[in-house]
Amino acid sequence: MTLPNKQVHLGSLFEGDKVIWMILFFLCIISILEVYSASSTMTFGKDAYWSPVLMHSLYLAIGVAVAWVVHRIPCRYFGWVVVAGPVLSILLLLLVLFSGGGINGASRWMNLGVISFQPSEIAKGSLVVVVAWLLSVMRDEKGATSAAFKWILGFTALICGLIVSENLSTAMLTFVVVLMMMFVGAVPWKHLGALIGLLVISGGIGYSVLRFTPDSTLSKLEEVPVLKRLPTWAHRVRNHTEFAENPDSFDLSTNPQITQAHIAIATCNIVGRGPGNSTVRDFLPQAYSDFIYAIIIEELGLFGGAFVLLLYITLLYRAARIASRCKRCFPAYLIMGLSLLIVTQALINMSVAVGLFPVTGQPLPLVSRGGSSIMVNCAYIGMMLSISRSAQPSPQQSAEVD
Repeated sequence: MTLPNKQVHLGSLFEGDKVIWMILFFLCIISILEVYSASSTMTFGKDAYWSPVLMHSLYLAIGVAVAWVVHRIPCRYFGWVVVAGPVLSILLLLLVLFSGGGINGASRWMNLGVISFQPSEIAKGSLVVVVAWLLSVMRDEKGATSAAFKWILGFTALICGLIVSENLSTAMLTFVVVLMMMFVGAVPWKHLGALIGLLVISGGIGYSVLRFTPDSTLSKLEEVPVLKRLPTWAHRVRNHTEFAENPDSFDLSTNPQITQAHIAIATCNIVGRGPGNSTVRDFLPQAYSDFIYAIIIEELGLFGGAFVLLLYITLLYRAARIASRCKRCFPAYLIMGLSLLIVTQALINMSVAVGLFPVTGQPLPLVSRGGSSIMVNCAYIGMMLSISRSAQPSPQQSAEVD
């Protein structure tokens, strides 16, 4: 008697949108190549030359496993995050404010011994889930209601308020993503218009304060606990403005990040130096993290940099396509919020590397070296894949099934 031959197809293991899976794997491959090259400064004086990239590859492997596990969870269960997410986020953010570990002058990390993580990474994802839920349950035939806008603004102000004193860029990123989600969720324009106007005015005042306030005054304000990062923010804004106005006067010794990143991009010769052949990596601080996009352009050229940008834009496009096929509002708004969170952070990181935005400290999602950030972003990808599993098939997929 012949037993039936049961084969496990690769497609049955990796369900959901295949394009999103491909984007994840491409970003992981690029990450391994570029982190190996950009982490040369970590191996100087050590014999373990492979240690940084091997550890990073392990984190990526765990991250992909996290994405796989999460993508098998039916998206209807993500609604539980609405209950547990905000409570956990608030507790962790309060805890890190009083007992967090300081890195680069900011107390935004929690050390668990095996791994360190930023509670803000969890908080911004939880906030996206809450906003998606509010947009889906508080709506009428015209779109989201005024009550939804008030609840969203309240939750966002609370979460971002706890983040902003130690991580201004993450608070701003989160607020912008929520604003875009409210636009997608058809929040009344009278509310959005008033909020945008208020943000423009506040942004102008904030920029003026950081740009023109004397250092002596900033030193006094630094003594206020919630304003202790004010001199750092002012330094970054002024550096960006001065570099844009007169790049020839920029000092390599005092401002190595911006200048070395520009040197890396300017010397790529369009086609790049080739993987592993960067010369700026030895002089560029955080070459494997905040400024890894500059190393990507230096080694892979303008076409390589454009390809990485295209991967993120394609991720946003696929999320929009999947959202249009969702039967319910909650998964549609959730996948859009998660994709906007990842893509907006990527665009900010790239803008900093090419000189369009002041230094923020935001890593390139799924590419920059890291541990907890990779796992959190992979969890976001897993949630997007889970939503894609439950969405209605496209006409082309339906034709293939028929």
